[in-house]
Amino acid sequence: MDDFDRIAHQTKQICKLAPASDYFIEDLYFAGGVSGVIKVLNENGCIHSAAKTVALKSQGEIAKEARVADSDIIRSFDNPWYPTGGIAVLKGNLAPEGCVVKEGMVAPEMLKHRGPAKVFESEEEAVEAIRGGKIEKADVVVIRYEGPKGGPGMREMLTPTSMITGMGLGSEVALITDGRFSGATRGASIGHVSPEAAAGGNIAIVEDGDQIEIDIPNRKISLLVSDEEIIRRRAKLKPHKPELKGYLQKYAANVSSAARGAIELI
Repeated sequence: MDDFDRIAHQTKQICKLAPASDYFIEDLYFAGGVSGVIKVLNENGCIHSAAKTVALKSQGEIAKEARVADSDIIRSFDNPWYPTGGIAVLKGNLAPEGCVVKEGMVAPEMLKHRGPAKVFESEEEAVEAIRGGKIEKADVVVIRYEGPKGGPGMREMLTPTSMITGMGLGSEVALITDGRFSGATRGASIGHVSPEAAAGGNIAIVEDGDQIEIDIPNRKISLLVSDEEIIRRRAKLKPHKPELKGYLQKYAANVSSAARGAIELI
């Protein structure tokens, strides 16, 4: 995670497509395509130009042949869509090993946010509450037990984020989960919380009403309760024992943290 955050810090976001903008993949194609993006990155020292590709050409050769036909779709480093990369890795007592947010998709007013937690034990619970109008402005929706162990398999949380956006709360409500997101997710949606709830991470001890503070520019995420209270809650936390069998049981028992790539440990 630290590698991704470091690279994002030094690589500006020069292309932004739907749902983050009004441009689509076909617009990128006519503007110069991925080759055009590589060209701009290469001109600014962000590409290993000698590295070979599946096209049997080096990155530098592809960049040399590429063109940029629309500088608003594929922007220069002097006029980027966003000054850093599209993602950010946050850390804090809620995610000691890190969590991931698509910073380039977050409304400016949500880059720093503090609000009360609304906690759900699964995606289905959260969807039901959102559909029932139980999520209010400033809330921080917490969906847990959806990580590699808890899912099991780290399910994708697109439905609740889409519903929050569809209800007009995308610039007022944050969502935090140990599950994952796809490229279509927008808003202050923070995933890959590690350690996950099923592994005993602190996301498992969040309670309704707890204040959570998100500070994306400073890469921080905090559960605003005392260290003593965290210790007390962790002492009472019961092991997560889902009813699984066969391969899913084996997977859940041996999979690593999302921060390590959710690889099997055996």
